[in-house]
Amino acid sequence: MAEVIIVKDPQQAAVLYATTVANALKNDPNLVLGLATGSTPVQAYRELAKIIQAENIDVSQVQGFALDEYAGLSEDHPESYHNVIQRTVTQVLNLTPELVHVPNGSMESIQTAGKDYDEAIECAGGIDIQILGIGTDGHIGFNEPGSSLSSGTRIKTLTQQTREDNARFFNSIDEVPTHCITQGIGTIMKARHVFLLAFGENKADAVVQTV
Repeated sequence: MAEVIIVKDPQQAAVLYATTVANALKNDPNLVLGLATGSTPVQAYRELAKIIQAENIDVSQVQGFALDEYAGLSEDHPESYHNVIQRTVTQVLNLTPELVHVPNGSMESIQTAGKDYDEAIECAGGIDIQILGIGTDGHIGFNEPGSSLSSGTRIKTLTQQTREDNARFFNSIDEVPTHCITQGIGTIMKARHVFLLAFGENKADAVVQTV
């Protein structure tokens, strides 16, 4: 059942997420987390890191599954989500790197990467808590409005709006990849709990239409 929680600022939302995950970790050290990139969840990860450190919570067995990855972008590229997740989540939360997974965006295996990723999530027991942001046009992960509610992880073409939104992370929009691999809405909705965070006036229309 969905619940809309209005808070006064991103800090409150970050604390709400962090407290929920920390309590879950105390009950289950083998928790499986769904991880999102972008600016929205960064503060939430930092708040969770504070609690983990302050309360000495064991996260050595926690598994993480990222939402998406650019297709055809080298994992060594600073803006590949392999690298972004490493910088903003794995290192911040002190997770075991080998247990943090990102979709394989290599063009050599892109045709089977989605199926392989969904199978890996299933083998891990499914995602316990998934964190999400929402784009200005309503996209979640790289699922644009109108995406099938039963969709699994798959390759998608990025819209011009999404490429423009992400161009700030590259030298120019020309460097932004045109394709990605993303968890589908069906994959995301299999998570036992979902946090969708949205901050700022530029997200207001997307939130209204989503609700």
